[in-house]
Amino acid sequence: MDSPHYTYKLAWLRALRDTLASELADHRQLVVCGDFNVAPTDADVWDPALFAGSTHTSALERQALRHLLELGLVDVVPRPLKGPNPFTYWDYRAGMFHRDQGMRIDLVYATTAVNDRVRDAYVDREARKGKAPSDHAPIVVDLE
Repeated sequence: MDSPHYTYKLAWLRALRDTLASELADHRQLVVCGDFNVAPTDADVWDPALFAGSTHTSALERQALRHLLELGLVDVVPRPLKGPNPFTYWDYRAGMFHRDQGMRIDLVYATTAVNDRVRDAYVDREARKGKAPSDHAPIVVDLE
């Protein structure tokens, strides 16, 4: 966490919050989503003890996410299609995908107006498979 990348990440999250605060003033229906590289809670990593004191789970990163939610956004947590966890990222090493040893670091944050229209949200694990897979799986959100 003493890397310049960590400092940059926190600055980027602050800038995102400022931008969203401005955008939300004009847009009731707004979604911000992507790879945030932050697990919002300990439940969003396969082994919280393993990540203690490291990036992706630090108090400052999680606080930055809470600041986004405090703008009035809702965390659209996807349901897993396999296993108990809605993880979206698994390291390539040691069969972590097959053992569901992952993290939920790809997030969908939506305004209440959009969240009220969500009929389903799930992690498409099948898209993570294949000859040249990503280490992330997409989140699919179905709206009414």
